Amino acid sequence: MKIFEIREMATEEIRKRIVEDQKLLVDLRFQQELKQLTNTAKLYLVKKDIAKLKTILKERETLEAKNSKAN
Repeated sequence: MKIFEIREMATEEIRKRIVEDQKLLVDLRFQQELKQLTNTAKLYLVKKDIAKLKTILKERETLEAKNSKAN
């Protein structure tokens, strides 16, 4: 997922996506432990996506706090 795609999403969509990706990550880790995961790069990509989503969410929260403090 690209950053510009995440920026176009609503805040609630980002929160939902974080939860979904975290569940997916848990499932992938189980598959890896059971030797059923064929594409181990998927773990890396999902972790990166979660980090990107959390970064954008934090940026928005910081901006909102800054704007409400200025008013």
